[in-house]
Amino acid sequence: MTVDIRIIRAGQMYRYYLRETVVGDGRRPARTPLREAQEQAGVPAGRWMGRGLAVLGLAPGEEVTEAQLRNLFGERGRHPYADQIEADLLAEGVSPKKAYRAGALGRRVMVTGVDFVFRPQPTIYLLWALGDEETRRVIEAAHERAIERVLEWIEDEVAVIRYGKDGIYRVRPPGGLVAARFRHYEARSGMPLLHDHLLLSVKGQRLDGKWNSIHTLALHENTVAASALYNEIVAAEVCEELGLATEPRTVTPGRRPVMEIAGVPHGLIRWTSRRSDQIAACLAELEHEYVTAVDDDGELKFLPVVSETARAKMNAMAARKTRPPKQKTRPLAQLRVWWKASAILTSGVAVDVITSLLEYARAAAAAIRARGAAGGERARGGRGVAARGWVVEGG
Repeated sequence: MTVDIRIIRAGQMYRYYLRETVVGDGRRPARTPLREAQEQAGVPAGRWMGRGLAVLGLAPGEEVTEAQLRNLFGERGRHPYADQIEADLLAEGVSPKKAYRAGALGRRVMVTGVDFVFRPQPTIYLLWALGDEETRRVIEAAHERAIERVLEWIEDEVAVIRYGKDGIYRVRPPGGLVAARFRHYEARSGMPLLHDHLLLSVKGQRLDGKWNSIHTLALHENTVAASALYNEIVAAEVCEELGLATEPRTVTPGRRPVMEIAGVPHGLIRWTSRRSDQIAACLAELEHEYVTAVDDDGELKFLPVVSETARAKMNAMAARKTRPPKQKTRPLAQLRVWWKASAILTSGVAVDVITSLLEYARAAAAAIRARGAAGGERARGGRGVAARGWVVEGG
């Protein structure tokens, strides 16, 4: 799955995001302003998204500041400009208590948001990492538009505000939602991994102007659908813009194939998946411990198979257990040079394939289209023969 979700809570969890996630998963130097830390980490500034921005005085694409993040996600759901609102009212002689309340978006909450992580399929981010600048720009643009479309879908079809006793009333947030998007370029291993963190605020405004929290369970329940929509949009746009095609590939035996860009060698995917192999090995050990146990007499007994819920929890545990320290951050241009050199030296894929990866992928797409055209001609020819035979036999 290429869209993951994680709950953001005020307090320690939020501080983790402000220390690491907003600066490319690196450790933010103490007392370093946010934008300066992002520049040092080689990642762009966060950007605001969502149809709910206007009512908060924000604009799509506007840079996310530390104060705005702290208010919305760290201070239990306050207005991004709560500091300014409070200061203005205090200057007008309003009591501190009323001034503070004016900066609140409804009731204070502990769960302040959810973190959606969007990443393309491996063959797409490999083309992004090893291709030329134009290929990189096309893939990043497709990636961003797919995130926008998924957010619109969440606003229109998924998000619901619960209110009233026991949350018996449920409505869509008519004004939309608010999210902060942060771009990352690499995995903790240093391997290429284009991905964005979309920090979605749980605050939504009803038609009567009151603010409530959206139902996070509905977001969790639709993560698979969000992933499918994101993958479909990214792949379709990348294929159209670059003249490529997709093909099914089996990643895990016994599970459904995934659609990947044709012509990108599997050896390059293996080159980037060292950490995935470590997680898989650790997960296998955890699953074995889960399904086997020793009773009081020292006898080995087997428990029921691992449920999907238990497997998801163990997968997260395996990821934490095998998590390496973050590599020293470098600008994207330097990373792309290093990635190409590393792939040439260690992936086992031919140098000419790596240096001309887009051309190989385009050739594979042309072959797929040619086979499709030939198959269509054979099918039409077969139907013609069958029809003529039916006429002869019927006469």
